[in-house]
Amino acid sequence: MIPRPYILAETTWQYVKDHAPEVVILPWGATEAHNYHLPYATDNFQCDYVAAEAARLAWEQGAKVMVLPTIPFGVNTGQLDILLDMNLNPSTQLAILRDLVRVLVRQKIPKLFVLNGHGGNNFQQMLRELQAEFPEVFLCTANLFKIVDRSRFFSAPGDHADELETSAMLHIAPHLVLPLSEAGAGTSKQFRVPALRTWAWAQREWSQVTDDTGVGNPAAATAEKGEAFLQALTEELGQFLVDLAGADPADLYE
Repeated sequence: MIPRPYILAETTWQYVKDHAPEVVILPWGATEAHNYHLPYATDNFQCDYVAAEAARLAWEQGAKVMVLPTIPFGVNTGQLDILLDMNLNPSTQLAILRDLVRVLVRQKIPKLFVLNGHGGNNFQQMLRELQAEFPEVFLCTANLFKIVDRSRFFSAPGDHADELETSAMLHIAPHLVLPLSEAGAGTSKQFRVPALRTWAWAQREWSQVTDDTGVGNPAAATAEKGEAFLQALTEELGQFLVDLAGADPADLYE
């Protein structure tokens, strides 16, 4: 495989020292069970793929972008009793982010984009705190699953090891997806308190919500759906990276 110059893990110092990026992309996933048919690293595979493909599209348009290695552990405080679901507390994530932003400040890299590929992660409040602390670097984030409207591609509802994630993995890493006949139905329970289903929020205790760790039936998943979804997603994200690389943080509003 030819090294990709916009992927830091594949890039050498010989290239980097002469090509400082305008935007650094930090994909952040999780390591957790995904029903019976998807691997524990599903979120990380998706983050890797989306970040790399979006960066390729942006780089080919002249944007100076660089993708950092995906951080493979996320917030799984609601899944502590599910074997080998690995947890980083939000305070730990903040400490990691602070250290990384300090590097960017020191090296005068002006923009950081955190690509969130896991529902338990939430970086907005962390970036608020860090933006006040480090005004030299523009900080932004997006949730991978909210960049395009899922209803354009998938009919079954869900948010974990569902039709969307299964379709994406059938495109990204089909050799790691077990036959759908082995998947659980992804049936899940809802909160008894009505407001907690809509405008109020509480953490879901995963082992009480679902028997197979999935939320959403993956039965209708196909590689073709995954390819179409990922193409739309990476094109949208790639254009954002082009716009972000060309933007002046001191002149963002009109």
